[in-house]
Amino acid sequence: MTDAARAAEDIPMAVFSAITHGNDQDIAAILEALAVALRATDADAAAIFAEFTEAGLGDTPAREIWRNLMSTSLSHFRGIVAESFRNEGREEGREEGREEGREEGIAKERSLSVLRMLDRRGVAVSDAVRERIGSCRDLRTLDLWVDRAFTVKTTDELLDEG
Repeated sequence: MTDAARAAEDIPMAVFSAITHGNDQDIAAILEALAVALRATDADAAAIFAEFTEAGLGDTPAREIWRNLMSTSLSHFRGIVAESFRNEGREEGREEGREEGREEGIAKERSLSVLRMLDRRGVAVSDAVRERIGSCRDLRTLDLWVDRAFTVKTTDELLDEG
């Protein structure tokens, strides 16, 4: 059932069609028709059908297609699946933010270590080089610079890419 109007006429049959054709090549069109039909129906009923569809698709690629379709319609669906999408998205965003923050902190600390070691060793550091080191966020580069900061005599040696 790939026609949204037809799916809207018999949503239980459209759900059944989606579940039974989960491995068909037309599954994306079937799921799209169902999603459109669900947007046009009562939100509570749509949420139940959406949850039932996801459960029925099991652990298949079709389930991911369905989850993507539902994630664009979350304001309409209030069911468990929609809420899990919201929570999952929030948690993924929080975790990505935490990870970025950790990496940012590590990079900042390493750049400060490089500058401190150069200062302690009496290696002259221009404002431009200080800015370059301070703004670097590539941990591999910073690790290399930390190692080099023990022995270099100039910042040209430190920054040498050869």
